[in-house]
Amino acid sequence: MRIDTAVLSPELIPLIERINGLLPQTQCGQCGHRGCRPYAEAIATGEALNRCPPGGKSTIAELATLLDRDVLPLDPEHGVEAPRLIAFIREGECIGCTKCIQACPVDAILGAPKLMHTVIASECTGCDLCVEPCPVDCIDMLLVPAAELVRLEVPPARRQQSAHWRQRYEFRQQRLLSQVAAQVTRRKALQEATRAADSKTSDSPPMSEEQARANIQAAVLRTKARKEALRTADN
Repeated sequence: MRIDTAVLSPELIPLIERINGLLPQTQCGQCGHRGCRPYAEAIATGEALNRCPPGGKSTIAELATLLDRDVLPLDPEHGVEAPRLIAFIREGECIGCTKCIQACPVDAILGAPKLMHTVIASECTGCDLCVEPCPVDCIDMLLVPAAELVRLEVPPARRQQSAHWRQRYEFRQQRLLSQVAAQVTRRKALQEATRAADSKTSDSPPMSEEQARANIQAAVLRTKARKEALRTADN
């Protein structure tokens, strides 16, 4: 279910922000929404709060406390709670297609067209969104090192990590919007230049029949002169 943000009650915004702050910010879409913020909006307007596998039991419990709702088991239709994973690109097999870069919601993949790509492990949310687009199937999802998992078991560390991912996600969204705006600006400038050129052409007086014949005759004479010059050069 997609929520139209234009019709959201302004009174809901603080609640949506609190809900979003409890979500893991992996932006994986397993909940059925485009990311964590859209799911937060849906929860605030009545959707079930147990559709986030990365958040798991702890996030469900926190959301239930915040919203004074019942704690529910994770909805299996949206996945299962599992250890955190990170993406790993087998660099020797990478063809540099950039499809994984385009899919990554937090800009955690470095690379350029036709060049090897690599994942910044510390920034990867484990969303798994880069795996399917890869045309050569060179991306694996690997377990996060045990020490990192232990560190993130502490709620403050987990929230700090989520906040960091959220910041990267929002920065990427702004970057993409800026790129689209720049493209629109260039397109409008080109359209304006084309219209100006068309207007200048339409404002010019029509060519007379005599002028047209004279232009044709001049072109014929230039062609004859070039041919004559070529014959002279060959001799």
